[in-house]
Amino acid sequence: MKNTINTNTNTKLILLHPYIQKQGGSNRLWLLAFASFFTVAFLLTFIYTREHSIIPKTVVTAVSTVSTTSISSPPLSKTLVKALVHYASRSNDTDRMSYTDIKQISDVLRQCPSPCNFLIFGLTHETLLWQALNHNGRTVFIDENRYYAAYMEEKFPEIEVYDVQYSTKISELKELVTLVRQQVHNECRPVQNLLFSDCKLGLNDLPNQLYELDWDIILVDGPRGYWPEGPGRMSAIFTAGVLARSKKGGNHKTHVLVHDFNREVERVCTDEFLCRENMVKSKDLLGHFVLERMDGSSTQFCQNNYTTKVAASSSFSS
Repeated sequence: MKNTINTNTNTKLILLHPYIQKQGGSNRLWLLAFASFFTVAFLLTFIYTREHSIIPKTVVTAVSTVSTTSISSPPLSKTLVKALVHYASRSNDTDRMSYTDIKQISDVLRQCPSPCNFLIFGLTHETLLWQALNHNGRTVFIDENRYYAAYMEEKFPEIEVYDVQYSTKISELKELVTLVRQQVHNECRPVQNLLFSDCKLGLNDLPNQLYELDWDIILVDGPRGYWPEGPGRMSAIFTAGVLARSKKGGNHKTHVLVHDFNREVERVCTDEFLCRENMVKSKDLLGHFVLERMDGSSTQFCQNNYTTKVAASSSFSS
């Protein structure tokens, strides 16, 4: 409310009613109280958030671990494994493994501590079987056919497969074995990181992560090796031997299984790089070896040096 008083000089004097001044002061107090309330609320929220963003990390980790453990599926029952092996082997196709060979590999997988790291050279009719039997583990396939590898990966996204280019020929078997013997103290050492190796038989173009894994089981069932110009399995067997001996931790032993063990290339290369003293069993077309981790300064593959005769020209059976 405004009161206006006229003076002789026609000057207007404006007086403010006392309650308006009181109201203005009250507004300032309310504003100050309002600001103080939000300041305190902000500080409390900041402190609460900070405490709860730091402390629960251990809780979250523990919950995550428990969740992973609880979600992890139980191992396959013996009945289911028997059924898978039985139906996988029921075929007249000569490219398939026999029941005896599949059963041997299945038995090794069942004994592998979980999670099991399983490396397989070759995409075959048994690919899905190996993936299924290594339940809760990591199964990796290596194949020389990039198109087939891409096809399998697209059709079965759960499969982890990589293609690799082999630079070897079966007709060069004698020269390749001789070369490794000459370079066993250097590039072709039995213990090394193959990623940095220039050994002719060492595979050094796999994904880096695969060289860091400790493989529990390695199956050599590829590449193709039934004609003189084919890549053969010299590199696969040599690489398996080096990977098994170069383990960094965990279980010190690696099971190496070689299929088509009746052929010359497989016999010669297992003698050279997996060694007879490491053989557990040889039955039907499967050779089973158990290799132990070796010291990094080792310069020979086998305790006993074998003089393996390699024919200059051989006949190759499928």
